[in-house]
Amino acid sequence: MEKTDKIFIAGPKGLVGSALIRHLTKKGYTNLLTPTHAELELLDTQSVAAYFEKNKPDYVFLAAAKVGGIMANSTYPADFIYQNLMIQNNIIHQSYVHKVKKLLFLGSSCIYPKHCPQPMKEEYLMTGPLEPTNSPYAIAKIAGIEMCWSYNRQYSTKFIPVMPTNLYGPNDNFDLETSHVLPTLIRKFHEAKQKNEPTVTVWGTGTPKREFLHVDDLADACLLVIVKEFSDQEYKNKPLFNIGTGKDITIKNLAELIKEATDYKGDLVFDTTKPDGTPQKLLDVSTINSIDWIAAIALEKGVRETYGWFVNHGAF
Repeated sequence: MEKTDKIFIAGPKGLVGSALIRHLTKKGYTNLLTPTHAELELLDTQSVAAYFEKNKPDYVFLAAAKVGGIMANSTYPADFIYQNLMIQNNIIHQSYVHKVKKLLFLGSSCIYPKHCPQPMKEEYLMTGPLEPTNSPYAIAKIAGIEMCWSYNRQYSTKFIPVMPTNLYGPNDNFDLETSHVLPTLIRKFHEAKQKNEPTVTVWGTGTPKREFLHVDDLADACLLVIVKEFSDQEYKNKPLFNIGTGKDITIKNLAELIKEATDYKGDLVFDTTKPDGTPQKLLDVSTINSIDWIAAIALEKGVRETYGWFVNHGAF
């Protein structure tokens, strides 16, 4: 991937897209295509086709998606499956039509079965039932993975799906109705501190375990994967890379870590009437580690930096 190649980043304003832009810019890539939602409607097939015809990107990072936590997934299941299917169908197909050199598709660790053996290896995909609270989103992402593989087999494209674990960092979504657990807790603790509230309520029992990856680490891994040369046969052999830290933490311990980072002095309360979701989601990261990548940002450091970003950017 040359420094002047046209690199299309779908979803440039989001958590992942903005991290990719920061990382690519830092590495000296100068020809980034970063259309906003107002400039390009990714749900519109004709608009996406016209954009590819006009701009002819060399490389594509498919980071655009409708994402959210348990509440959002439970409230808007039709939106999650329809919008994600449409976005990835449009971009993956036009990448083939316009002979994109390589495409990297961002999936999610929720594609794995609810009661998957831990840590989750790439080969465990489609070996059991999904977690019901996010199955529409997961099914869309699984379809995107299969689409990459199918185009590779039929058309000799070089489309690579990667499966990040739970992400956090600058430009995260801190909306209490649609965000994931880590940014939700950051906002809850911050607001409780500001209002001097005696307690912060955390959904569920606090026992589920989750793995968290700073989005800047993800961007570094994505660049490594897309520039690495694989054989034509490897692209046809269903390539898939888990991207994570290989370490997890209980929701209770995460809440305590965020409580400390925000300097909140009150107590935690667990609302056990709310769903826990999948009991554990820990990725096996031996495949990505085997190509000389390992996560560098410790969770404690990343949470403190993310809280600082949240406060400094008035994201509440």
